[in-house]
Amino acid sequence: MTALSALNLSAPLPVTSLTTAQGDYEIVRRILAMITEGWRDQPGVEAIADRVGLTTDETHLVFRRWCGLTPKAFLQAVTLDQAKRLLTKDANLLDVSLDLGLSGPARLHDLFVTHEAMSPGEWKTGGRGLELRYGYHPSPFGEALIVATARGLAGLGWVDDKAGPGRADGDGKPAGGRAGALADMVRRWPNATYVQDQPGTAALAARIFDPARWQEDQPLRVVMIGSDFEVRVWEQLLHIPVGKATTYGAIAARIGRPKAARPVGAAVGRNPLSFVVPCHRVLGSTGGLTGYHWGLTRKRAILGWETGIAAS
Repeated sequence: MTALSALNLSAPLPVTSLTTAQGDYEIVRRILAMITEGWRDQPGVEAIADRVGLTTDETHLVFRRWCGLTPKAFLQAVTLDQAKRLLTKDANLLDVSLDLGLSGPARLHDLFVTHEAMSPGEWKTGGRGLELRYGYHPSPFGEALIVATARGLAGLGWVDDKAGPGRADGDGKPAGGRAGALADMVRRWPNATYVQDQPGTAALAARIFDPARWQEDQPLRVVMIGSDFEVRVWEQLLHIPVGKATTYGAIAARIGRPKAARPVGAAVGRNPLSFVVPCHRVLGSTGGLTGYHWGLTRKRAILGWETGIAAS
């Protein structure tokens, strides 16, 4: 089989090759080569279709059938990956935009907001200048990791002794244990300073998991560290009552973005304040349980526990 890097991209394939799996592979291989080798040119689907000798509809059909993405979505993923690589080298946004073949920082901004729900600048800083204190504490759902700033609770995750949070449910999370839980928070804010402070976070844990202390006149101080879009979504989660649930689409409508259910889902998945900001109360459009960062088993346990509280 010809190596990908040695493909002759100038020779179009016949439309009849759509009828076989081998034909799909040959076409997709040429499309992948064109995008991965020529992403700086930001080729449109018309140019891609012309290169492989198909119509734009046929190009969409065969590419989606093969890998579940449109050529445009794959190009955006490749561009985003390159953007992250450049931003980690302290390049400015204008230079990065031009190096990526984009018309300017506005296009780079749109790319990040669409796929990362944050601006490139926010992604780049990664929590620089923050001091985050953390500790491990018991909870009704296993050992919890509490992360706080001087202003209040900033993160809540779970410690799992097995392969990692959610892996048993097919979520593919990283290694478990206390180190895995902390690594998950560090991944969110990689440039922050982390200081273990078990006594300092104990009071927060005691308040969070004791329903008798959930009092409106004594609210828990919460610090939401995320993009504007993420914070808007997380704020909506706070309005879901105990024992109730909503959908990603409903949240999208409430923030004035009715067609943004997918970005809303991504923002919900990035919620660093598990349980306190109740992302577990968000269901799929059919009302079924969907992916949960800390595993569907824990999501079921939390919802069941809250149902009992609401009924008492």
